[in-house]
Amino acid sequence: MSISGPQRSFLDPQVLSRLSSIPLFSRRAMVGNVSGIHASPHRGSSVEFAEYRKYVPGDDPRRLDWRAYGRSDRYYVKEFEADTNLRCCLILDTSGSMNFGTTGVTRLEYARRIAGSLAHIAIRQGDAVGLTCISDKLVRTIPPRRTPSHLRGIFDILEHAEAAGDTRLVERLHELAETIPQRALVVLLSDLFVSPSELREAFDHLRFRKHDVVVFHLLDPLELSFEFQRPMRFLDMEGGTSIFAEPNEIADRYQKALQAYLEEMKTVVLGSEVDYHRVRLDSDYELVLQNFLATRARTKGAR
Repeated sequence: MSISGPQRSFLDPQVLSRLSSIPLFSRRAMVGNVSGIHASPHRGSSVEFAEYRKYVPGDDPRRLDWRAYGRSDRYYVKEFEADTNLRCCLILDTSGSMNFGTTGVTRLEYARRIAGSLAHIAIRQGDAVGLTCISDKLVRTIPPRRTPSHLRGIFDILEHAEAAGDTRLVERLHELAETIPQRALVVLLSDLFVSPSELREAFDHLRFRKHDVVVFHLLDPLELSFEFQRPMRFLDMEGGTSIFAEPNEIADRYQKALQAYLEEMKTVVLGSEVDYHRVRLDSDYELVLQNFLATRARTKGAR
């Protein structure tokens, strides 16, 4: 499938061509509506053997295993695993802090590249993709579908998404956990400027609904290093008050608070079994996606 329609600044056809050679797999069994490449919790007609089951009246006689009958003098039905498609729900944080970036790209622009690439890969392999933009509310949402024309609609929303306003990330994740039907691959792209303990509850809610949760945590190199050389006025990009400070006087406290936050986040995602990826904005997004897809290819297949 080629990219049709207007050229998108966040899509590189050569990168998509290279990434398309690696399938996007779910780590958990999915409940789709057509045949696909993902494990299903139901029995089906794939070539992968699942188990023998005793014959009961009503079973198709053509499924009887006559070799098992010859060995045991009992009727058994041979069952196989089913493979299905998945529904990929992309969640894009569009709160004001996503407009930050010191490497020539903002968090929002970086998130566009990852979301657009994943949407292209998923629809190319027959999966359904949807997109939700969130800040203090659900800004825009488009339900999962798997047609090429639907992909153009997702690209349009990504292209016109703007970072503005406050965030209510935890509340919106709880809302989406209740409204996304059945099992889905839920991909969150955000700076996660919220308390990790509150995020744990939202992640556990999504996991309780049997979703396979992926998080791309987008961080700017400067907010990790905090290498400011002169007094600065630090602005809250989500509408809070500004702070004028001498960086050298607060650097130690900032680094301690940052490391504590990152350690707590690591504990939360491990406990919630979230597929977590901490991403610096100066990282090559193609390599980030290659590692993500390759790791999933090695761990696919749980039913």
